Amino acid sequence: MSQVAICPTCGSKSKIKDKDGVVIYTAVQDDEVFKKVGQLKKAMQKFKDKAEQLEKELEALKNSQK
Repeated sequence: MSQVAICPTCGSKSKIKDKDGVVIYTAVQDDEVFKKVGQLKKAMQKFKDKAEQLEKELEALKNSQK
């Protein structure tokens, strides 16, 4: 994931890159942020679904041992 910091010249949130000892600030656009948030939501939902599946499987194993 990109590093984000406050740009010293304009004060906006910016992605930073260190290229040959020079720090380059690139402003974060709203569409980039929405895209990243969407990706994170999808990833979180995927892990949540997997966790729920594993919980059901664990419950089934506990019930079968009784």
